Amino acid sequence: MKVGIIQQRNTASRAENIATLIAKIRQLATGGTELIVLQELHCGLYFCQTENVDVFDQGETIPGPSTEEFGSVAKELGLVIVLSLFEKRAPGLYHNTAVVLEKDGSIAGIYRKMHIPDDPAYYEKFYFTPGDLGFQPISTSLGKLGVLVCWDQWYPEAARLMALAGAEILIYPTAIGWESTDPDDEKQRQFNAWQISQRGHAVANGLPVVAVNRTGYEADPSGTTGGITFWGQSFVAGPQGELLYQAPADEEIAVVVDIDRQRTEEVRRIWPFFRDRRIDAYSNLLRRYVD
Repeated sequence: MKVGIIQQRNTASRAENIATLIAKIRQLATGGTELIVLQELHCGLYFCQTENVDVFDQGETIPGPSTEEFGSVAKELGLVIVLSLFEKRAPGLYHNTAVVLEKDGSIAGIYRKMHIPDDPAYYEKFYFTPGDLGFQPISTSLGKLGVLVCWDQWYPEAARLMALAGAEILIYPTAIGWESTDPDDEKQRQFNAWQISQRGHAVANGLPVVAVNRTGYEADPSGTTGGITFWGQSFVAGPQGELLYQAPADEEIAVVVDIDRQRTEEVRRIWPFFRDRRIDAYSNLLRRYVD
């Protein structure tokens, strides 16, 4: 499978961001791309640095403007595209939602972000209701896509449940970066932990992983913090955690990465983790904490 990933700096102009993304999608389509993955909340700035009720005006329905606009591009170019949208489900009910568009422009399925952070500069619980669709892969003409979103990256349970439901690839649209006051050694530890966790999901499940992050600096509108410098470094890993591609930290990129899906079968034959799971002994995983 040829996977196109787009790592982008966003501006406050929704129209500008979308136009740039569509131009890059067209560029990648000339390279034989079959699947395009965009970063988290790709239509605008990462607005969760503050809690502001006016931001809810940015929410959109699904189907809605983005699925129509990107859907027409998907149909024109014959691509499967993974979107990441601020979904307005009902008045006062919003989600951080990934949408998979099929090659004919239709909606193949959606995934609502399950794990919602609430930390300085990442006040997502103010905006997003936790997902209620569970961890179900989305069936497409390219196979079953295990789409998760950003904070979900840290949870092995999410990756495992997607794999157990038949996902053939794990996909993580992402918006994560550094606070300006963090020292360089702490920044490196944070990035390493982020990538190691996801490469671990690849190994434990014998699946390729695609993580697409944004790049660039976005100021804190309140001035409370120094804003976020998104660390970019989007990457693709194979089913043994091997890096197939890693983007630079501070550059916009649009690249195509080849993934050999047959390797999942080969790797799972030599590392049969699913065979050796002790499902009879895992009941405590359903508890918050084992005292």
